[in-house]
Amino acid sequence: WEPPSRSPAGSMALAALLLSLLLGRPGLGAPGQGAGTWSRFARLPYPQDQLFLHDTFPDGFLWGAGSAAYQTEGGWRQGGKGASVWDTFAHRPATPPGAAPPGPVGGDVASDSYNNLFRDVEGLRRLGVSHYRFSLSWARLLPNGTAPPNPAGLAHYGRLLARLRELGVEPVVTLYHWDLPQALQDAFGGWASPVLPQLFRDYAELCFRHFGGQVRYWLTMDNPYVVAWHGYGTGRLPPGVRGGPRLGYLAAHHLLQAHAKVWHLYNDHFRPSQRGKVSIALSSHWIKPQRMTEKNIKECQKSLDFVLGWFAKPIFIDGDYPESMKSNLSSLLPEFSEAEKKYIRGTADFFSLSFGATLSFQLLDSHMKFQQLESISLRQLLYWINSEYNNPQIFIVENSWFVSGTTKRDDAKYIYYLKKFIMETLKAIRYDGVNVFGYTVWSLLDGFEWHRGYSIRRGLFYVDFQSHDKKLMPKSSVLFYEKVIEKNGFPPLPENQPIEGIFPCGFAWGIVDNYIQVDTTPAQFLDSSVYVWDVHQTKKLIKVDGVYASKRKRHCVDFAAIRLQISLLQEMHVTHFHFSLKWSLILPFGNLSLINHTLVHYYQCFASELLRVNITPVVALWQPMIENQELPVPLAKYGAWENTETVQAFVEYARFCFTSLGDHVKFWITMNEPSVKNLTYTAGHNLLKAHAKVWHLYDKEFRRSQKGKISIALQADWVEPACPFSRNDQEVADRILEFDIGWLAEPVFGNGDYPEVMRAWLHRINSVDLYNFHLPYFSEDEKKLIQGSFDFFALSHYTTTLVGSEKEDAVKYDHYLEVQMINDITWLHSPSRVAVVPWGLRKLLKWVKSKYGDVPVYVLANGIDDDQNMVHDKLRVYYIQNYINEALKAYALDNVNLQGYFVYSFNDKTAPKYGLYSCVANQYEPKPSLKHYREIIDNNGFPGPETPELLCPEKVASCPECHFFRTRKSLLAFISFIFVAFIVTIFFITYYSKRVERRYK
Repeated sequence: WEPPSRSPAGSMALAALLLSLLLGRPGLGAPGQGAGTWSRFARLPYPQDQLFLHDTFPDGFLWGAGSAAYQTEGGWRQGGKGASVWDTFAHRPATPPGAAPPGPVGGDVASDSYNNLFRDVEGLRRLGVSHYRFSLSWARLLPNGTAPPNPAGLAHYGRLLARLRELGVEPVVTLYHWDLPQALQDAFGGWASPVLPQLFRDYAELCFRHFGGQVRYWLTMDNPYVVAWHGYGTGRLPPGVRGGPRLGYLAAHHLLQAHAKVWHLYNDHFRPSQRGKVSIALSSHWIKPQRMTEKNIKECQKSLDFVLGWFAKPIFIDGDYPESMKSNLSSLLPEFSEAEKKYIRGTADFFSLSFGATLSFQLLDSHMKFQQLESISLRQLLYWINSEYNNPQIFIVENSWFVSGTTKRDDAKYIYYLKKFIMETLKAIRYDGVNVFGYTVWSLLDGFEWHRGYSIRRGLFYVDFQSHDKKLMPKSSVLFYEKVIEKNGFPPLPENQPIEGIFPCGFAWGIVDNYIQVDTTPAQFLDSSVYVWDVHQTKKLIKVDGVYASKRKRHCVDFAAIRLQISLLQEMHVTHFHFSLKWSLILPFGNLSLINHTLVHYYQCFASELLRVNITPVVALWQPMIENQELPVPLAKYGAWENTETVQAFVEYARFCFTSLGDHVKFWITMNEPSVKNLTYTAGHNLLKAHAKVWHLYDKEFRRSQKGKISIALQADWVEPACPFSRNDQEVADRILEFDIGWLAEPVFGNGDYPEVMRAWLHRINSVDLYNFHLPYFSEDEKKLIQGSFDFFALSHYTTTLVGSEKEDAVKYDHYLEVQMINDITWLHSPSRVAVVPWGLRKLLKWVKSKYGDVPVYVLANGIDDDQNMVHDKLRVYYIQNYINEALKAYALDNVNLQGYFVYSFNDKTAPKYGLYSCVANQYEPKPSLKHYREIIDNNGFPGPETPELLCPEKVASCPECHFFRTRKSLLAFISFIFVAFIVTIFFITYYSKRVERRYK
């Protein structure tokens, strides 16, 4: 599943080609060549490179899931299994660091896969995977680590392989996934001993002989970094030896030798008949420089050398350790002989990569970050590997993230990390030319998560560890992943594509400024004083006391600030300008006892000047701000909207505004974006009554003469269920929409009362959780007053939010509404982390239509913050382009009665980082987004070759002063008749006078 995006397949393919030509794809790798990765990705075009890629993987791409024996098998004493170092470690009196509170012990039972083999395989069948990665338990096959083998163990894995063959699922088999037989640790000291490589070879030979005919992909071992460093260096993991760096490097030395022995064994004795491939699963983190300096990039390169390169360079390049390790570690690092280097080099048939929650931010030693910043960019790591190790074929054999151990089946966080990693893999293939041929989700089912015990979950299938039967229950991630497999990626869908078309005649193209800049400083022409210029001494004007010139009447042109703002608006080609009045300044005491006539005159002038240049003013009576909610101080001080007196004060204020400004303003908003997050239920109750009374006031006393329209404007961000397949998440999304939008919309645009969802929810939590939230009731008269008090539906929309029902992150969990806020990390985000989700606007507009019918709709504010750097205005260009295109879809495809769209905001001075004009030292400069918006306005949308031409009548400039004449048409006709009769009479008198004069002569 993937919500609609903007990028058609053809555009993406072209973008991939252009990126490849522009930046180049890596050639043959060499040690250190990966260092170019950071500068390359810093140069990629923004925001295009960060957009979701809708495309498919190459044909034959391998999709799979994985598990590890100790994490899932259980049966630790069944079928003759011997003890492993993890069995011993988990049974120590001390709890492993980071493990969950007392509960299941280690992997004793875990998911009980040993006794539920067919259950697990059924999960694979449902997913439709092409391969299954699992590990063999060395201690189950060789209880003592050496011969003789355990027949029960051989039979168990034989049954699993046979069942996989029946389903057509390719096994990818790991010989050693951290569970070394305890007998070998006790007898030899484990991987610290040079004896272990030969014993590992013997164990591998047993596996190749018994299972090799059914296995094409072998992995010798998993994540040798963790085994060596934390098993024998720090002692954090089994066998828990705290031998320090020297012993850690020695253990790694032996692990490399063991891997090489097994590869040569297979290559020399089994490959000709079995025709399989052998590699080693190497794990890595990703690291990015704190600042893009050459020194920091070198430190990043060193970090990868010390973790991934430690094992990858000897195998894939030259048989020896990275130079950065050799130069920094001196005698701590063992040396390979020339013969050993030759023996180790090239001992992998493909690059097997593990990336995710096991190592990243968990088991990576902090010293190996070299003071740089850890990151989870799989795409950049894949590119680095491609550059560093000769363009190998890459098989991702472990990848995912995790959710809380308390999360059950709606694992939204897991889905969005999975989506990110798969999409980055796709970009690495399509954009960067990296040869990735398979992907493996970790893991198939919940299990024991190593040092974190059961405190987290990483499975696609949920396991109740307390239950006896350990049934597998599919999580939402199963539905997501099986769809990805079915579609082989994220193919473009019709709804993902932008459309061509135009908006109707008279469509309102607007811009928003919360509060216009008010500067009532009088022009010099209004100063009646007389001045003398002192040209000899001070060189200044000196006022002559007692001498005055005649005064003249004030004119709107005297306000320089108005002229500047009008000229900037004209540059945009907008048809409407939306701003709010300041109630607190117009009526400082909240009543008519004190009126700021100068400010009112300024507003009158501003509105009339807008009309003069054919821009319609859209004026809000009140918009809440941080200070006193933008209420007059006396009202704010005595309860604000909680006080019923504020309702009547608002009505009187509205009457004054309609009287003073109504001849200039025909588009009114009673309240603009009242914030439901900061409203009590009582305040919201009074606010709705105030709106309704003002609407009826205008309707009864002013509409006929002023011929305007009026409504309320609500903030309306879209809310999407985090798990689209989850009924619980859908219920949460519906609940949030009613609380965020329906609370104020339903009484006005619906049935005159609050949404039933709100009342039912508040009743539930008040009775169950002992809350005391009281949602007031309207009387029948009040319902009639409020219902239908609108002329249009005005909304402000900025972003989309994902919500879930499972509590995952306490910081983002709302206990009151029982909702978890979720972040889709594949979405584009602004510098302030606001998600850019254009399709959310279309869904919102469709929702409004489905709830409230064919009401006229205006999007009165839509915008995004961006970096102050002019280059980064590209994000706003993308935002405007795609949000307007989604608005066009709502109008053209969904038949939403959309009548206007306004960008937020006018300039950076009043709305920093949101403006279409930058403002530095009171100098305004248009940003690229302004020019782009103007082009859309001029085209009235996105016309294409097939778009029919729309002929719209020219709009005639409005004339507020003409109101006197429009209402006295009969008088004007009579005066005109008298004037014409007078002219005709004069003409005839003159004509006949001249004729008489000629006759006389």
